Amino acid sequence: MRCSATAPSRNPRRRSPPRPLSPSSTCRSSSGSRRTRTAPSPRSSPSAWPPSRTWCTPDTEAPPTSRGHPGSIRSRSGNGPCSREPISQEATVATTTLSPERTTPTSAPADTDGRRTRTTPPPPLTNRAPALDGLRTIAILAVILYHLHVPQFEGGFIGVTVFFVLSGFLITTLLLGERRKTGRIRLGAFWGKRVLRLYPALIAFVLVGLALWNWVGDYKGATFSPGEAAFIALSYTGNLFRSFWDTTQGVFAHTWSLSMEEQFYLVWPPVLVLLFLVRSRRRWLLAGLGALIVAASTVSFLVYEKPNGGATPDVYFSPVLGVVPLATGCLLALLLDDARVRRVVAGLAGHVATWVGLALLVGIQLWIDGDWTQHASTFGVVLPATGLVSAVLIGGLVSVRSPVSAALAWTPVSWFGRRVSYSAYLWHPLVIALLSTFAIGAWGKVWLVGVALLVAVGAAYAVEVPVEKARKRVREAKRLVAADRSAREHATT
Repeated sequence: MRCSATAPSRNPRRRSPPRPLSPSSTCRSSSGSRRTRTAPSPRSSPSAWPPSRTWCTPDTEAPPTSRGHPGSIRSRSGNGPCSREPISQEATVATTTLSPERTTPTSAPADTDGRRTRTTPPPPLTNRAPALDGLRTIAILAVILYHLHVPQFEGGFIGVTVFFVLSGFLITTLLLGERRKTGRIRLGAFWGKRVLRLYPALIAFVLVGLALWNWVGDYKGATFSPGEAAFIALSYTGNLFRSFWDTTQGVFAHTWSLSMEEQFYLVWPPVLVLLFLVRSRRRWLLAGLGALIVAASTVSFLVYEKPNGGATPDVYFSPVLGVVPLATGCLLALLLDDARVRRVVAGLAGHVATWVGLALLVGIQLWIDGDWTQHASTFGVVLPATGLVSAVLIGGLVSVRSPVSAALAWTPVSWFGRRVSYSAYLWHPLVIALLSTFAIGAWGKVWLVGVALLVAVGAAYAVEVPVEKARKRVREAKRLVAADRSAREHATT
């Protein structure tokens, strides 16, 4: 039977748009007789109304059905003058992709036409955000200016606290994302990536530092021989020696913070895996991290001992105090992994967090004066509060678009934080130790900062970039080998 509700154009070049089949249509059977088919009313057949969006053309087959309503006409395959284009499979998948652990779409709610509403939470976080790279740039510049004893940056050491919060947040986000994607966390692969990411640049720096030890060995009062100082730096134990034995490693002394982070990388991922295995509730994990932060801050306040002169007290390098900003970053990542929290922060709260966090962080940096080492409150209150403020700022940066996030995500700023900040932290004490005698006055310090940044860029592209490219080649080769093996197994079966 052929349907004639819409007559085709006789001119093949001029196609008339198809018209929906009306409730009452006249159709012609193959024998030439005419008959009228009337669609049932909505009340007589509520489950079959409204009919599906199917077009009636002279080339559309309409097989008889028990109900006989136009919703039974099959859709066109895409051939013919009045056919519709097939719906893209990619577009369908993009709007209905679900996270393995969630039951709601992450792109747009089901009751909208694909446009995200104000209350829709952003998709699950990733470990890559340009604004956070820009924040890393600001933190390393504050640390460099602090080591140059610039009066306005006597509180620049809080940049290290910002680094710790970022590390805790990004690593936890990375682990949660891997579990969400694959259902597990591969500890061996995680540790291997950390070693390949951090160790080659550290080895290169230590070798150059040993070669220049005769000129820079007395920097910050080294208490170890060159070999001992190098071993402490490469074994990631500098924070333990500085906190428990009050010793320094000369130009390698600043590697204590790298030691703190590596010890965190060794302990936190297995703890997180264990908590997932025992199916620990999120609220208990959050409560445990909060209790750890409060307890560690209290202990740091109680064990503080006033140092002689302006020396930094031992508690500053202690793992007890170091765990506070790291745990704060982990706490933030677990909070933002909840869609309900992301929904709240994606609105006005995210903008408030961004601006308040930035203002407080700048205020703390300017408020700290030169005798900060003489007060127990600096280590029991100020530094833990700095970690909390940093977490507030980070939460706002990854949740909403604001002028602050746009400025930090500016390509030159984010590029430096992503590509050069690690080398800048490694190499700037060596540059200061070699050239500080020539940095006279304000312009001399500006010149010294420029030299340190140029050395950092050169080191990053001489060591870090080649290693990263080699890692990518090895990863691609493994992927091709695995694909070839899978294809052969499939062919044999």
